[in-house]
Amino acid sequence: MRKRDNEELERLSIEGFKLVDKTPIVVILDHVRSSNNVGSIFRTSDALLITKICLCGITARPPDKEIHKTALGAENTVAWEYYLNTEEAVLQLRDQGYSILAIEQVEDSISLNDYIPRPNEKLALIFGNEVKGVQQEVVDMCDQTIEIPQFGTKHSLNIAVTAGIVLWDLFNKLRRS
Repeated sequence: MRKRDNEELERLSIEGFKLVDKTPIVVILDHVRSSNNVGSIFRTSDALLITKICLCGITARPPDKEIHKTALGAENTVAWEYYLNTEEAVLQLRDQGYSILAIEQVEDSISLNDYIPRPNEKLALIFGNEVKGVQQEVVDMCDQTIEIPQFGTKHSLNIAVTAGIVLWDLFNKLRRS
């Protein structure tokens, strides 16, 4: 086996990325404090052609040296908007026809394994603060909540890891529908 050179990967240019059809998913970051996590989510969002990221509250926003360190330039390709509060982003996306889903451990959450989006459904996925998760007021605004099954001693995954798992899973499910 030989590793392929970057040129062989036939990646989109920045201009090409902006023109290509996007996955009908918007990521909402609810008071995410780590710029490195934000940058990682930008990079994952670029890889999966996510429509945009809503950066809310204390969430860092570009230009930011730490975001750039993990995003590797994806902060320049993925569309993003800033909202002072997460509720404003949720209301705006609901008005645009998005289903609002928190990624959180709550009563009656749906296992990621069992969640199947409807064909052509537009999803707004809310990922919360590294310590407090998604604010209860924001959870109360959601149509549903999704939870990643976990089997060890820890009760949560890092937010960037969580976003990677959820976005990859839903990207694939939407492509099949």
